[in-house]
Amino acid sequence: MDKDTFSHKNEGFYVKAKKEGYRARSAYKLFDIQKKYNIFKRVFYILDIGSAPGSWLQVAKKFAEENLTKYQDKHYHRKEYKILGVDIKKVSPIENVDIMKMDITKPSSIKEIQNYLAGEKFDLILSDASIKKSGNKFSDQVLQVKLCLKILDISYILKSKGNFVIKLFQGEDFKRVYRAMKNKFQFVKSYKPRASSKKSNEIYIIGLNKK
Repeated sequence: MDKDTFSHKNEGFYVKAKKEGYRARSAYKLFDIQKKYNIFKRVFYILDIGSAPGSWLQVAKKFAEENLTKYQDKHYHRKEYKILGVDIKKVSPIENVDIMKMDITKPSSIKEIQNYLAGEKFDLILSDASIKKSGNKFSDQVLQVKLCLKILDISYILKSKGNFVIKLFQGEDFKRVYRAMKNKFQFVKSYKPRASSKKSNEIYIIGLNKK
């Protein structure tokens, strides 16, 4: 894909987001992941980490609402959906979505999240969280790996057979996170959505069916 074609593609996602009411083109990264891996199947309780500006929360809400009427059988079902977005940045309100301004790496934050579900567990955890980039790809990748492993440590608040999506930067330590995911999930794949910048080294690891 040449530079002009790629710029046009990204501009297209930006325009599409504005037209369809999403806060950022990153919404289409999540739509792409859903299309390929069906992460929202029978999902009602969702945690979105690093949720600013809120586009992933918007997508999560869309699928959670659909699931309330889609799954009316004897299998796993909830009578309501609960979506929680957490970020160190402020996120503008979204109707029927809960938002907390917090640092996910602090134990007090995890306790607050647990209290939110009153002892129950999430069906899906999403993380588009990122460190503040310095421009040094090596050090950025190392710090992002540390953040991802911290976030993965809280997978105990995800139910058995739950799903997990986390953003990472490609690099030498990528396999550390991938192996950690393999230890916790029955199915693990890495994927770069079409809406991601070609120049970006970001990649997502998808874990399905928590062990």
